[in-house]
Amino acid sequence: MTKPVPRAAQAPPSTASDHTAVERLLDRAVTEGGVPGILAEARSGDLRWFGSAGVADTESGGARLPEHRFRIGSITKTFVAVVVLQLVSERKLGLDDTVAQQLPGAVRGNGHDGGRTTVRQLLNHTSGIFDYTRDQEALSQRESYTPEQLVQIAMSGAADFEPGASWAYSNTNYVLAGMLVERVTGRELADEIAQRIAHPLGLDGTYLPRGNDQSLRGPHSRHYTKLHQPDPGAEIYDVTEMDTTPFWAAGGMISTAGDLNEFFGALLGGRLIAAEQQREMFTAVATENWIPRTTYGLGVSSVTLPDGTIAWGMGGAIFGSWSYAYGTRDGRRFITTNVNGDWTTGGWDDPIGIFTDVLQAELRPGDSR
Repeated sequence: MTKPVPRAAQAPPSTASDHTAVERLLDRAVTEGGVPGILAEARSGDLRWFGSAGVADTESGGARLPEHRFRIGSITKTFVAVVVLQLVSERKLGLDDTVAQQLPGAVRGNGHDGGRTTVRQLLNHTSGIFDYTRDQEALSQRESYTPEQLVQIAMSGAADFEPGASWAYSNTNYVLAGMLVERVTGRELADEIAQRIAHPLGLDGTYLPRGNDQSLRGPHSRHYTKLHQPDPGAEIYDVTEMDTTPFWAAGGMISTAGDLNEFFGALLGGRLIAAEQQREMFTAVATENWIPRTTYGLGVSSVTLPDGTIAWGMGGAIFGSWSYAYGTRDGRRFITTNVNGDWTTGGWDDPIGIFTDVLQAELRPGDSR
C-alpha cells in the first residue's frame, strides 16, 4: 500500500551534521518495518536536521515534510502537566491538594476516593484510578464524549490500588488534570495550552482541538491504522479525520516535530516552569507493566537506552500515529520521530522499537553534535 522513498529526505548540509545512521533507520522502518511513512527532526544546540522516508499519503505518494502536523497522543500529557505546574507556581493549585477539593464528587466508588487522591498522584500515575480506555465497550456507546463522561466510565471500574501504593498508567488521571485546569482558571484547557505554551514559544502547528472537531488543520500527513489487528494482511483504514474527544487532555493534541523539539527544549532547559516545579516534574518513580527501562515524573518520562544513555521526554500513540520525543536532560540534543501508521513488520514488535533504535543512533555516547 505504501510507495517507499529510497533515500531519506534531509535538510541542507549547512544545518546538519552526520545523521547517516538515523537515515538508514528511517529507510528500514519503511522497507522492513512496513510503516507508510516516517519522519524525524533533530536539534543540537542551534542546529536543526530533518529526515523522512516513505509517504505522507499512500494515494498521492507525497513525501513527509517538516511542516506536516500529526496527532501526538500521550505527549499531550506533558503539555497538560506544564499548565498544572504553572498554576502551582502561581499558588492557584497545590500538588498535594486532593482531587475532591477542586472536583468534589468526581472520584468516588469502586475503591476510588478523591479525598485521598492528590494532584501529584494524577500527574505521576500513582493514583490507582481505573483507566477508562480499558473499557472499550463503554467507549463504543457514542461518537463523542465529555470529560465528565470519561471519568464516569472510569468510576465504573475498580481502582487498581490505594492512592500512592503503586504505579499504573491511566489516561483518566490526565482527563481529571485537564478538568482541574478548567475549574481553577475558568477557561478551556485548549486556551490555557495556547496562551501559556504554544503562543509564547511560537508553536504555530500545535493545538488541542476544541469539542468534536475531527479535522487536522494545516499541512499534514494522512494517518493509517489496522485497528490493532495482528494479521499482516489486515485492512488498513485512513483515520486522519477522527473525533478525539475520548482522549482530550490524555492524548488529543496535534503538533509538528519541530514544535515538539522547541517545546521540550524549553521545558528541559528550565524556561517553562519555575525551578521548584522543575524539580518536582523530574522526580521520577519506577514504572510497572509499561515501556521497559523507563521511569515517570510529572508528565515526563525517562528511558534508558541499551548503551546506558538516559533520555528524557515523552511518547505518544493514537490510532494512525505514533511518536517519540526524547533527548538529553538539558534539552540541548533532542529528536522527535513520528510514524503515520500504528503497526510494524520485520524485526520490530511495534514502532517503539524503531524509535528506540533512532534514539540510540542520535544520542550515541561520544558524539559531540
